[in-house]
Amino acid sequence: MPKLSLHTKLAFGIGQVAEGIQNGAFNIFLFFYYNQVLGLSGSLAGAAILIALVIDAASDPLVGSISDNLRHRWGRRHPLMYVSAVPAGLAFYLLFDPGLVLGHGALGQWTLFAWLTLWSVLSRQALTLYHVPHLALGAELSDHYEERTAVVAFRVLFGVIGLLLVIILAWNIFFRATSTFANGQLNPHGYPPFGATFGVVMLVTITLSALGTHSRIPFLPKPPADAPPLSARRLLQDVRRALTNRSFRFLAITVLIFFVTRGVQEALGLHMGTYFWKLSTKQIQLIQVAGVAGLIVGIPLWTAVARQIDKKPTLLIGLITFSLFTLFPPLAQILGVMPPPESPAYMQVLVGMAAVAAFGGAAGLVAAGSMMADVADEHELETGLRQEGIFFGALSLAGKSASGIGHGIAGVGIDIIKFPAHAVVGEVPHQTLVSLGLLYGPGVAILAAIATGFSFGYRLNRQRHAEIVDQLAVRRVRRGAGAGHVDRSTAPHVARGAVEVP
Repeated sequence: MPKLSLHTKLAFGIGQVAEGIQNGAFNIFLFFYYNQVLGLSGSLAGAAILIALVIDAASDPLVGSISDNLRHRWGRRHPLMYVSAVPAGLAFYLLFDPGLVLGHGALGQWTLFAWLTLWSVLSRQALTLYHVPHLALGAELSDHYEERTAVVAFRVLFGVIGLLLVIILAWNIFFRATSTFANGQLNPHGYPPFGATFGVVMLVTITLSALGTHSRIPFLPKPPADAPPLSARRLLQDVRRALTNRSFRFLAITVLIFFVTRGVQEALGLHMGTYFWKLSTKQIQLIQVAGVAGLIVGIPLWTAVARQIDKKPTLLIGLITFSLFTLFPPLAQILGVMPPPESPAYMQVLVGMAAVAAFGGAAGLVAAGSMMADVADEHELETGLRQEGIFFGALSLAGKSASGIGHGIAGVGIDIIKFPAHAVVGEVPHQTLVSLGLLYGPGVAILAAIATGFSFGYRLNRQRHAEIVDQLAVRRVRRGAGAGHVDRSTAPHVARGAVEVP
């Protein structure tokens, strides 16, 4: 396989902007928009987003299985990537403009619930059609242990860029403070143009990524010649085979719980900033930008750390860092040890803690994707099948849990603590704010600690992966020789002293 060029890495990475935009919009603004701006109850808002996740639970492995076995002159991944662009952009826009079809008068609870459910589902499904093949493509672009981490780092970096675009443009253009809306996020007129703008950006970046990696199609793995046709039975068999892999099971659970913690945190982020911390729109933006800065600094740094201490320890250190620095600020405020709001140290603590927590979270984002690609190699050695689509369908599902299970927990939590809709800053009862802080801080930290515990079940490391790659190389060369030719893309590995495969 030819060495990856910088152009290819950039083209692959830019496609993650769409996922970054959708995750940023869903996790920061969507729940708040429907709950506080449109007046939908927290439970119904959380339930709608959770329904989208439940449907994704079926569609992610389904799209992965389709992608693994698709036969097309453009390969297994690219046809689905191309076809997803327009639906993904359009569904995203309509999600943030219920008034386009429903009118701009007062909308009932069930009407809002139905609209949010419908377009959350369609937006998720459209992006799944792109995102799962895109993730699987990243595992196929290189089989080198270290280069895979670099490829994932490019993907994560562009996802962060998408998130940063959402934060900067949202607060400075769509939700800037006005004389009518001192808290711009409460302005209902900012959301439709927000949805339209980022819907177009999603369409463009998806298309650019597919075009920019198109030249790699001849070098990518092909589906097995004897693959059975798509059916529920085949899909269940694919999932069952994947679940037999111990490292996959533990990594999938770890990533799932980790993203749920981020989902709860991000779903309640605007509630915390607006009501708990009583921040201005500029201060909220500063904290969110600090979080993005922590991710940007963390991506290359954790990539380098993973080269030195391996991927699993990197993941563990990152999860622990995220847990501790997410826990401290709200707990400190509740216990009365935070600096007073009028003190410069107040914002300094919030900004610093947000940056360090995000920095720790970056380790999980970088390491998990690269670890999943290694699991796909181990699975091929054990079963003879390349099923990146199934494995990365699970990774995609875990990421979307941030806007599914996380939002569901946040929505139910908001209703349990009786947090009012259309709340006025400074008028929310103190005990309600304390409950919000406990849900956001200690509650999230406990979930992250559970994720850390499950990560110990992952068993691959650099040495074991090198053995797997060498054994796969021998197997592929033997197959090529049996067919009258040698697969030159894998032959170089044999020279390293590969372990023979029975």
